[in-house]
Amino acid sequence: MSAPVTVESKPAPPPVEKIKVKVDGREVEVPKTTPDWLGKPQPTTMLQACAHAGVDVPHYCYHHKLPVAGNCRMCLVEFGTPVIDPATKKPVINEDGSTKIARSVLPYEPGTPRGAIACATPISPGMELYPGSPATAQMREAVLESLLINHPLDCPICDQAGECKLQEYSVQHGQSASSFVEAKVHKPKSVDLGPRIVLDDERCILCTRCIRFTKDIANDDALGIINRGSYNTIAAAPGRQFDNNYTLNTVDLCPVGALTSKDFRFKMRVWFLKETKSICPGCATGCNIVIGSRENSIYRLEPRENDAVNGPWMCDTGRLDYKWVGASDRLREVRIAGKPSTWATALREISVRLGGVKPGSLAIIGSARLTTEELYLLKQLGRKFEAITDVVEHSGEADRLLVHAEKAPNYAGARLTGMAFTEAGINLPQIRAGIESGAIKSVIAFGEDLVSTGLSVELLSKLSLLIVSDVVSTATTPLAHYLLPGCAYAEKRGTFINAKGRVQKFMKAVEAPGDARPEWEFLHELVHQVTGSNGYSTIEGLFNSMAKELPPLSGLEWSRLGDTGVTITL
Repeated sequence: MSAPVTVESKPAPPPVEKIKVKVDGREVEVPKTTPDWLGKPQPTTMLQACAHAGVDVPHYCYHHKLPVAGNCRMCLVEFGTPVIDPATKKPVINEDGSTKIARSVLPYEPGTPRGAIACATPISPGMELYPGSPATAQMREAVLESLLINHPLDCPICDQAGECKLQEYSVQHGQSASSFVEAKVHKPKSVDLGPRIVLDDERCILCTRCIRFTKDIANDDALGIINRGSYNTIAAAPGRQFDNNYTLNTVDLCPVGALTSKDFRFKMRVWFLKETKSICPGCATGCNIVIGSRENSIYRLEPRENDAVNGPWMCDTGRLDYKWVGASDRLREVRIAGKPSTWATALREISVRLGGVKPGSLAIIGSARLTTEELYLLKQLGRKFEAITDVVEHSGEADRLLVHAEKAPNYAGARLTGMAFTEAGINLPQIRAGIESGAIKSVIAFGEDLVSTGLSVELLSKLSLLIVSDVVSTATTPLAHYLLPGCAYAEKRGTFINAKGRVQKFMKAVEAPGDARPEWEFLHELVHQVTGSNGYSTIEGLFNSMAKELPPLSGLEWSRLGDTGVTITL
């Protein structure tokens, strides 16, 4: 009997100490401390207390994954604290038995507290917060008016339109008219900040999110503020360009349209995009992403927050690696001996040909870019014919943040299903030797260019049967006796298992071109025709069946994976 799945076992946390405060007159209990951007416990702030109470406090410079700056002032909140008797050091009690509160009202009374920036001010027992009061509303109006004094009126052409916090807060908290009548200060409108970023200085509200991210997260102190007063602007360090592998995260962080991506700039209105939850296939980190698409074209990839994997960040390399999905060299039709055919004919002939394969004379070379379900089906074929199996290794450089040295998303899935051993590519020399000696007469290759792995065209021409499935044309595809067009990750559903053992599912964003099909669909048909096993009419059913057979997945179901996945013990 299979052992149950091990899911992120952690010791029980200690009881959370809480503080009672009031938010707009409603008493709530909030944690005394809250993890900061480094995960270290810090006193809970007013902004966090309001969030616990379900009240949104508008803010620009604050971000839960960045150091607190407290410079935009948008989160100013009126508050009150218990009045303490100097003699007894105890709270003063009103005649009705309630605690007397010193409240920062307008006009201010001498000795009472003023409005405080909620992002940086810690709460204390008995404190009262008034995020919905007229005084708070007046402070927000004043801050917004100050920010809009020199802001250009170019919302119709701004890439941030539809996602702009300045637009949203102006409607929710701003005034309909400004008392400012002087001419606006003009700044550069299109600054080439780096190879992937364009800066519009006039739109910048100097929240410094980009500066803090670059220095404290990307570890590249490349940005700063120059000039003074109304002429302040963001700039790269003298003699440098803003060029690291995480620059496009600043576009996500920018609450206005100051920082824009050269790749996405002026290409699509964000409200037209369909958003699909997916996983970046660029390396074994498995960053959670959102695919933005429209009319079967992908326009952008953005990070999707998952603290167990990538937080709210992703690298520029992964973010921009999507154009190959719609490339002109995509495989679009089934081919038999180089001639167009149909799926029914190809699968029927392959089943017949495989029926004559002797045990031990077949090799199956898969890819760690395939889903766990597809690797599982390939391994089933391998068992049927006692085939030697392996996946091709793709390795490179890692970094200190997100980029992993394994340059494919599912090496853990390949090892779990048995398609690969502890080290990817360890069986390829044996396969090469088997083809040379004539012991291996048939090869099935999925998602890999065999020629680039060292199996020469002359060597592959010795095979009596070469079945190839891929997404784009390679040096191997013209050699295939049967060529089966597969799908990119954005064109199908499935799971990847990242380097830390986290099983994560991804969803279909766009349709595949031509006759291309998800590999698991036609592999399921092929396995059924060759082995007689069936029952995988859906990806959910296939995953659940696979989980029952593979011990590390035992007890796990597709529905339990959620949007952020589950960590297993490999």
